[in-house]
Amino acid sequence: MFLAVCNLQLKADEGMWLPYNLSNQSLYEMQQLGCQLTSEQIFNLNQPSLKDAIVQFANGCTGELISPNGLLLTNHHCGLGYVQALASVEHDYLTDGFWALDMKEELSCEGLYVSFLTNVEDVTDLILVNVTTKETRDSIVNANIKAVAKERKGDRDVRIEIVPFYSGNQYIMFEYDVYRDVRLAACPPWGIGKYGADTDNWTWPRHKGDFCIFRVYMSPDGKPAKYSEDNIPMKSKHYLPINIKGVEQGDYAMIMGYPGSTDRYSTSRTIKNIIEQEGPSIIDCRTTKLNAYRKHMDADQEVFIKYASKQASVSNYWKYYIGQVKQLQRNRVYDRRLAQEEEFKAWVNADAKRQAEYGEIFNGVNEKWEILDNINKPMTYLREAGWNGGEAVAFSRRFIRINNLLREKADKEEIAKTAESLKASAESFYKDYDMALDKDVTIDLLNLIYKDIDEFLPSMIAEIGAENNGDFTAWVEKAFEKSIFVDQERLEKWLAKPKKLDKDPIFALTMNIIDVYNNQVIPLYYAAAEAGDEAERLYMKGLMEMQTERNFYPDANFTMRLTYGSVEPYKGADAVNYDYVTTMDGVMAKYKPNNWEFDIPQDVRDLYEARDYGRYADENGDLIVNFITTNDITGGNSGSPVINGKGELIGLAFDGNWEAMSGDLSFEQNVQRTICMDARYLLWCIEKVGKAQNLIDELTVIE
Repeated sequence: MFLAVCNLQLKADEGMWLPYNLSNQSLYEMQQLGCQLTSEQIFNLNQPSLKDAIVQFANGCTGELISPNGLLLTNHHCGLGYVQALASVEHDYLTDGFWALDMKEELSCEGLYVSFLTNVEDVTDLILVNVTTKETRDSIVNANIKAVAKERKGDRDVRIEIVPFYSGNQYIMFEYDVYRDVRLAACPPWGIGKYGADTDNWTWPRHKGDFCIFRVYMSPDGKPAKYSEDNIPMKSKHYLPINIKGVEQGDYAMIMGYPGSTDRYSTSRTIKNIIEQEGPSIIDCRTTKLNAYRKHMDADQEVFIKYASKQASVSNYWKYYIGQVKQLQRNRVYDRRLAQEEEFKAWVNADAKRQAEYGEIFNGVNEKWEILDNINKPMTYLREAGWNGGEAVAFSRRFIRINNLLREKADKEEIAKTAESLKASAESFYKDYDMALDKDVTIDLLNLIYKDIDEFLPSMIAEIGAENNGDFTAWVEKAFEKSIFVDQERLEKWLAKPKKLDKDPIFALTMNIIDVYNNQVIPLYYAAAEAGDEAERLYMKGLMEMQTERNFYPDANFTMRLTYGSVEPYKGADAVNYDYVTTMDGVMAKYKPNNWEFDIPQDVRDLYEARDYGRYADENGDLIVNFITTNDITGGNSGSPVINGKGELIGLAFDGNWEAMSGDLSFEQNVQRTICMDARYLLWCIEKVGKAQNLIDELTVIE
């Protein structure tokens, strides 16, 4: 099977490996770096192992168990949305932090769940049954996935996922137990958990305490369960002891988690698109939105609380794309892909059999991108600035179904039932909604769409823009005065007696944008996929045949992976050499009073002035805050444990570095680093800042 080809010439740094398939050579490489664990201690389906401490966190992050009683560690930015939902001006957990000094004080987090991996199986042969032509491949594969998943799940309360690997050349089934009662146990104040915010994001050196602590609960009989007062803390099958001896250059570092998405075997056309179209389009749309967010958040603390998580979400990949475009160019990734493709063509042309199988690949690839080049920018704008732009516009999409029922004059009982189901959705939406902010966002994004898009411009936007010289201010003002979606009282009145929404200006705009997206743009997108996806699958297969000496680990796809490396400094540029650790002195050097990114709570400043670091100080009396490793991670690894050679937690992964922002498409061996929060800073924050000795007592601490 395809798993067998991944075991050649491993590098210590690059690679997101499947932990259930570690070869002897992989283990040898790990042991040479300092790993003292067996493969069974890392991953075992029958006995407790490291994998039992690692969870998928609901919103696309990773978490890990750190106590026998279900205490769960992840990043602050992963838990931020759940903390924000619990916060208010009276209980500002975002600014002040939250520390449960007793389990009874832990707060239930609505919608939060974590998933534990319980089984893995290669099902490639089952999924590719009856696949004979490329025209019918997708429909047959999808039907087989659905059938196999249904059969394996049966009536059990588990989640089954069947995931493609190597561009669809292999399929693996993953089974998870899902725990839906997860409660907030601790969150540091903003001046620790969000320190550096947008300015420092994706850069080194960092000085951030990027952690949140939750607890997983189970039913009294030991099973996953929804929230109940009767639930008890989960009994951890395995948890990570925490080592506070500190890190040194060259120390072994292993990360296990759920990286979300990489595309390291893509063609040069993919790289060109990101540099020239997709990246700049996303940057423009998100810059526009963030400017409006910042204006209102800076002016009103209540708005700041409402939008802290939303702003962080928009901002994170805004800066990511800025860095990715820059580093793709700097690291010459496009040129390197072109060179690889020329090598591949020469290899194909040297053999008649290879010509028959692979000779037409780049015709398909080029046909795909000739279509996508014409739609990528408008498709991005219609998504980022259009139906997912202004909040009222995005919210109105939830009402499409009920409007269709009203148009069709459906059964009154069904309409009433649908309206009732929307009430909870509306309550959640308005809790964190600010009309004035959304009005400015909507105006600015519509102005942007009208200015930058020609083909595929929705007719409403074209007409309004032409009538108002490209300025949507007056139209949005009137639309917000009339629409039901910007005012909770109006919406509740409508829900009590629903009527067709076609004349609501926000809903009409939304439907016009969606109509263009669904009926003009997406058909071309599917045509592109039909032209090129099979070619790209064959290209992946051919590369693996041609480069038998290369590490062909599978691209990330939010399945459990292991990456190993070491603690190392790096050279960022000419005469720029970075150390591998930062300290509390660096935190204070960035301090700016009353600045939302670099303010520090008074009690933290007092502890610093007293040099009150306790047992967490290093041999020089410094408190290490962050460190870097050569591990290979991406989005989804946020919150992953950094583990030493004995299986002990030494840090918490939370970011990558600026010089390697092209890493999702090309691993940069010399400069790619994982930025980690040191375990000593974690425990110092809990003990000294939060005074949560109850949590410290629950941990197994290695000194």
